[in-house]
Amino acid sequence: MGIRSLTLRFRRSSAMAVQLTAVALANLAAFALRFDGAPPEWAAAACAQMLPWLLLIRGLTFVPFRLYDGLWRYAGIYDLRAIVFAVFTSSVVFAALTQSSFGPPVYPRSVFISDALLLVLMLGGLRLARRLYGESSGGGQRRILVFGAGNAGELIVRDMNANRDCGYKPIGFVDDDQAKVGRRIHGVPVLGTRHDLKNIIAKHRPSEVLIAIPNAGPATIRTIIRALDAFKLPIKILPKLTDVIGGTVDVREIRNLAVEDLLARPPVGLDPVAVKHLIRGRRVMVTGAGGSIGSELCRQIVKLEPASLVMFERYENSLHAVRLELEDARVACGLHPVIGDVGDTACLSSVLEQHRPEIVFHAAAHKHVPLMEESPCEAIKNNVRGTRLLAQAAEFYGVDRFIFISTDKAVNPTSVMGASKRLAEMAIQTQAIGSGTSFAVVRFGNVLGSNGSVVPRFLEQIRKGGPVTVTHPDMRRFFMLIPEAVQLVLHSAAQAESGGIYVLEMGEQVRLVDMARDLIRLAGFVPEEEIPITFTGLRPG
Repeated sequence: MGIRSLTLRFRRSSAMAVQLTAVALANLAAFALRFDGAPPEWAAAACAQMLPWLLLIRGLTFVPFRLYDGLWRYAGIYDLRAIVFAVFTSSVVFAALTQSSFGPPVYPRSVFISDALLLVLMLGGLRLARRLYGESSGGGQRRILVFGAGNAGELIVRDMNANRDCGYKPIGFVDDDQAKVGRRIHGVPVLGTRHDLKNIIAKHRPSEVLIAIPNAGPATIRTIIRALDAFKLPIKILPKLTDVIGGTVDVREIRNLAVEDLLARPPVGLDPVAVKHLIRGRRVMVTGAGGSIGSELCRQIVKLEPASLVMFERYENSLHAVRLELEDARVACGLHPVIGDVGDTACLSSVLEQHRPEIVFHAAAHKHVPLMEESPCEAIKNNVRGTRLLAQAAEFYGVDRFIFISTDKAVNPTSVMGASKRLAEMAIQTQAIGSGTSFAVVRFGNVLGSNGSVVPRFLEQIRKGGPVTVTHPDMRRFFMLIPEAVQLVLHSAAQAESGGIYVLEMGEQVRLVDMARDLIRLAGFVPEEEIPITFTGLRPG
């Protein structure tokens, strides 16, 4: 068994022995200082007589102040305060003892003060030395430059310094507040502002950059990324402090910067009361439940405490995956996965008759524009006929509310897919006339990370070393996050009027070539130098 293992095993005994040794040394040093290194015989006798009592008093006093329990590698102000109070208390008790009948005839009063000061310095110094050792050894293989010298930056650097195994070594801060430049936070210097990045990176050569500005909006993050344009550096980010338990952060919260952080507007927060009132205790059915939108609908619906959820999907693998995920989450409602096709009248009738859903979210559709240009009959059969059959069956079996999820491509459609969705909308509006079922349509645009989204394709092309293909330099798209899109669908469903078409606010359009460049930067490459971007021309539709 090595020295380190023995120390860990007998940590408390070791701490007690080291600190009591410091007590003895401080007392001997106090006498030596009082008499310039040559104490007279009476003073040496007084020291020898009272030293055992001093060890006993201090040793017992240190117990309630927990000086034997702390981890010295994390020592801080709390530990220093405990040391001062423990030494002061034990010194008062010891002084009273020396003045009693148990004490020597003479005991130098100045020794009480110098002994206490020396002991505080020794005990504090031992802890400081252990902490400095912990911070200077071990982990720090990745040199990280922290962008933002505010509260979050201070918290994360403190945690990096205290945790030598975290794998990060902070080398400096960058902050646009000129007043902070040249200052130090936990020993880490503020090296300059954003305009000094080129010189800072050339001089200090960080391995990564951490954006430690939790309240930074997408526009600010994009500006920072542009400033780092010329450097091949991975970019990390911290979550918002409001999203972290206790409002604090540590190295475990550091994550890679994602394209979601670059959206042109912050995600929309909605009042969940109306949505919960719509779903709670009711029977719900989702078609296309294995798709990106359908599966997220299922995830959010089960949190709203429905009586049951019917997950209708034609592809068994995707449905199986969603079913296992929800079962592992131990949801309270009944889950009913069903393999079926919205174009199969007999299947639809059987499912609706058996489960009697009160609310139907129709997300099943063919949506890949180029494929639908090549297979227009399938687009009409699935998107139009399937929607019409489902709507008719929903009305026949007394569904209370039917929400059809459409697309912004149905507005003045130029593609077969868009035209099929517009025809499906018209079928829904026709079905709503005079119906006891409330029919509504919700439109939104491109969803980041959804099946068929351009983002996964860009990421795969970057992984292969490029080129990243964009159809046209001026091609723009509306983008939103999958959870946000579904949240807005549910919100629309809660207030939908029969026959209405709801268009979700998508924010600003994003140029695809800008998104491609940002994704290349996020992967740690320089756009158009290490990963080329090529323009392929507009696709069919």
